[in-house]
Amino acid sequence: MYLNCHSYHSLRYGTLAIDTLVKQARAMHITALALTDINTVTGIYDFTKACLAEAIKPIVGMEIREDNKLLYITLAKHQSGIGEICRLLTDRNVDETPLPTIAPQFAEVITIYPLSNVPEQLKENEYVGVRPEQVSWLIREPWKPYISRMVILSPVTVSSKTEHNLHRILRAIDLNVILSKLGDGDTCAVEETLTPLDKLLDHYSSYPQIIANTRKVIESCHFEFDFHTPRNRKHYTENRQGDIKLLRSLAYAGLKKRYGDNHSTARARVEKELKVIDELGFSGYFLITWDIIRYSNSMGFMHIGRGSGANRIIAYCLGITDICPLELDLYFERFLNLNRKTPPDFDIDWSWQERDTILQYIFDRYGKDHVAFCGTNVEFKYRSIFREVGKVFGLPKEELDALATRSAERDDDSQVVRLVMKYGKMLEKYPNQRSMHSCGILISEDPITNFTALEMPSKGFPIVQFDMHIAEDIGFEKFDILSQRGIGSINDTVKLIKRNKQLHVDIRDTTISKNEARCNEMLSRGQTIGCFYIESPAMRGLLRRLKCEDYKTLVAASSIIRPGVAQSGMMKEYIFRHNYPDQFEYFHEVFEEHLGDTYGIMVYQEDVIKIAMHFGGLSAADGDVLRRAMSGKGRSLSALQKVKDNFFSSCADQGHPEELSREVYRQIESFAGYSFCKAHSASYAVESYQSLYLKSYYPIEFMVAVINNQGGFYRTEVYVHEARMSGANILTPCVNKSEYETALYGSDIYLGLMHLHGLEAKIASLIPEERRKHGDFTSIEDFVRRIPIGLENLQTLVFIGAFRFTGKCKSELLVHSRLLLINFKPEDRNGLLINEPAKTYKMPTIERSIYEDAFDEIELLSFPVSCSPFDLLQTKYRGHVMAKDLNQQHKRQVKMLAYLISRKHVPTKRGTMFFGTWIDANGDYFDTAHFPNSLEHSPFLGGGCYLLLGTVEVDYHFPTITVTKMAKMPFIPDPRYSHEKSKAYHAHRQIKEDVSMTNRKPYPLEHEIGLPRKKISI
Repeated sequence: MYLNCHSYHSLRYGTLAIDTLVKQARAMHITALALTDINTVTGIYDFTKACLAEAIKPIVGMEIREDNKLLYITLAKHQSGIGEICRLLTDRNVDETPLPTIAPQFAEVITIYPLSNVPEQLKENEYVGVRPEQVSWLIREPWKPYISRMVILSPVTVSSKTEHNLHRILRAIDLNVILSKLGDGDTCAVEETLTPLDKLLDHYSSYPQIIANTRKVIESCHFEFDFHTPRNRKHYTENRQGDIKLLRSLAYAGLKKRYGDNHSTARARVEKELKVIDELGFSGYFLITWDIIRYSNSMGFMHIGRGSGANRIIAYCLGITDICPLELDLYFERFLNLNRKTPPDFDIDWSWQERDTILQYIFDRYGKDHVAFCGTNVEFKYRSIFREVGKVFGLPKEELDALATRSAERDDDSQVVRLVMKYGKMLEKYPNQRSMHSCGILISEDPITNFTALEMPSKGFPIVQFDMHIAEDIGFEKFDILSQRGIGSINDTVKLIKRNKQLHVDIRDTTISKNEARCNEMLSRGQTIGCFYIESPAMRGLLRRLKCEDYKTLVAASSIIRPGVAQSGMMKEYIFRHNYPDQFEYFHEVFEEHLGDTYGIMVYQEDVIKIAMHFGGLSAADGDVLRRAMSGKGRSLSALQKVKDNFFSSCADQGHPEELSREVYRQIESFAGYSFCKAHSASYAVESYQSLYLKSYYPIEFMVAVINNQGGFYRTEVYVHEARMSGANILTPCVNKSEYETALYGSDIYLGLMHLHGLEAKIASLIPEERRKHGDFTSIEDFVRRIPIGLENLQTLVFIGAFRFTGKCKSELLVHSRLLLINFKPEDRNGLLINEPAKTYKMPTIERSIYEDAFDEIELLSFPVSCSPFDLLQTKYRGHVMAKDLNQQHKRQVKMLAYLISRKHVPTKRGTMFFGTWIDANGDYFDTAHFPNSLEHSPFLGGGCYLLLGTVEVDYHFPTITVTKMAKMPFIPDPRYSHEKSKAYHAHRQIKEDVSMTNRKPYPLEHEIGLPRKKISI
């Protein structure tokens, strides 16, 4: 009888979670229930599972609305009916086809019209829904002819009056109005709750035909979905036999290229993998991935293949990855065995500049009816909730800002604020809007609209209405097509080397970079700023602690820095054992046999599976459940608990003492949520080596490429500093030399026009375009004639020195630019300036100091170029110890003067602490730790130079200063405002710092880790 239920997937309308809705129905002994969310099928698969678990018949469909007006309700008679409904909505969402007011002719769909939109003629399988409060209307003449085709319409949107208030708040948020402005048609009725069946039927007791029709509708709907059938495109060729034949041919061609003709171990591995791939029916999946890579190669694009798919020698031979599984002993059975029902993951990275080309190929090659991005449900976020809710209560902006920043637990005397807090907390975890998954693409065998309606976000590629978890539940495995700036930096560096040095570097040949001597030396010193994945302060510190000097150690470092490994204390233990391999014992022989290369420590996902299988005796399938729980992909706590119970039972059967088994499982649990598969870490390590090779041998070109790819962990200023330290001559933008991006001429780097604050992007793009078409600019007058620029943009260019080629000083150019443009509109340029020689004026000579230029640069670039920040200090003191000497200062107190690069926020039980990264006056980096007690009297006060006092702690070759006192050092006043004291320190606020936030707890101390270093006797 309940044919029109909404969940909170009816965005900013419904208030009920699917589990809540189903449990309420079960408590009322309801045996059939329909989910009809507004213009979406997001929840139908979770709803179906939940209903079946409670012995309720699931009925699924969609409520069709246009501009919040209910047109009709659709119910799928069978699975094919969902496809009909989804295609109707897809036409509207993707092709902007208006929704028909009257439903089209469906084959397997029941349509229910509200009394507000009844057609003159009802087609087969069409009914009119009557709400309980509308039953009294049926005595009227217009409705009598329809009674034989009427059904019960008892919408469900909320569960209580309190929830109805929440519904009203959601509607006000959606309509962007305050609560008092909501109209009657904007919200649902208070009565839209699950009504007990007997009370509901009482309303229709005088119309048994309506009750009978409703039962007939329920009986005719049979949504029986097979959750175990794979939905991905099955074959690359026409059939399975064609797929394996092609895959075998490609694999053996790649085998010869990678290993030569006589590598028996590689050949045996290829045969083993091909057999399993064929038996599991995954040949098509591998070939589709290969096809995407083939297209990428044909375009000259660089890619990085990673993920669990990189464990296979087939992926290596097909060129999908550059990771040799034999070199790293990658665990093939972990990711591909006969117990596995889903294909392995391939994560493929491209440059952010080239990814859209790859995406367009996939959509064109496999058809728009079969390709879509995964969706994501974006939830109401903690801080934005209170701002959104406060807005609908009519709170002013200043109170909204306060609500968004203060603690939700804070008491407040205001009744309105208490209501905002109350309903804001209720909204936590509610979906707010649908968005595009960052990288996950589905390629389906059947038309994808058989399973979901599609939506078209602003990025231009259609998305499904459910997330990756639901996609996986119903049989889809996504292809992860990612982008990253690191690949863009590598690509652009190679191009710059070709242009600047006339040299070709085949960076795709990983043999030239991996384990290269100079790269390994830079790794061990942590000189990796700008290099993908290994440039953060934490990673550089880890590399120095490990004295990382080879590929395999870098592979391990890429994984142990992950939060799960680090937070469990395994990272610290790994560092100890790496530095002191003779000061520990393997506490069980299984750990020595299977984890010898990581000193008996579980570092990768494979390690956990190895221990679960070889120590715990679990099957590969149960090991995979543990692996999925670790990676955050498992959603079933009951399944995890079952595997845990099996683990302890199996350990007991093998004679392991309970104490030993609990210690092993504790280590397994410590990985929950954050660990890499080994192939993933190896892929990152290969890319890191490629970046590091380019930085080692072509540092200036590399840093320019990093700047043009908009950096990584740090702001542009840091990469400019790196370029200067590498021997580059850094120059401010020039209209005759600069491009939109940063340009390189020999060792001269001209910063890009894109970096200028206050210069319009279209002007920044137009300047180099015009110069290429018609030659260099000869004067400021020539520039104004050719570029449609206004006074403010022109003055920005003057202040940064972009017209220094004229030989005139800034002061003269400023006066001249004002005389040219003060009364001039760009659109009048042709009539006023062409053929009119500019008047010349004799200007007085005005001397400008280098410091005036530096403050111009700070104002327009956020950092000085003409001089160092240290040159702008009022003090000449530079500290009594420099960064290069810190390793010799263990346990000593030092005083240093330093420029702040970045700081990382870490919460602790005693308050906030920070880790800082700085450069000294020589340009060298060092790191600091700031505990809550020192921050109370010595806080960070923004970007700039600080005097630091603290004690040096050298931890495994890596020095850190624990700061006890610090003070921000004053810069000289801005000399441009020597006669206007109020602005003398205005530009100083432009100097930046990089601040990163983390919610993790501090890493445990050595005594808190508790990992045994001695053998545990059995």
